[in-house]
Amino acid sequence: MTLSHTLMRRAASTAGVLGFITATAVLPTASAAPDCSRERLSNTVGSTTIAARGYLDSHPGARAVLDAAPDQPRAQAAANIRAYFTANPGEYHELRGILAPIGDAQRECNVTVLPPGLASAYDEFMAG
Repeated sequence: MTLSHTLMRRAASTAGVLGFITATAVLPTASAAPDCSRERLSNTVGSTTIAARGYLDSHPGARAVLDAAPDQPRAQAAANIRAYFTANPGEYHELRGILAPIGDAQRECNVTVLPPGLASAYDEFMAG
């Protein structure tokens, strides 16, 4: 066996191993359990809240209708929120996307991460 033949075999072997490692690293791990630690859930709620506040800072109409809601009867608040976001569907879809990680975490971990009143409002908003 010549030196070049040996080097070619090693290169092919190394390429095969690297290919296998790469392929297994990018395969989805359907059987992996989601991270449902208190820290992860808290971080999800915290980062989502920060993102939502940032969004609302640049959308004063949405902020106004949502800030007014806690001081209104529930039916009135729901109607006002629905009316605003029906008139501004782009804002609804953007804010819904920002808030989605909370729902994703709740479904993955089969938990509720928001207090009851806020959870109910969240569910109603996300349902459209």
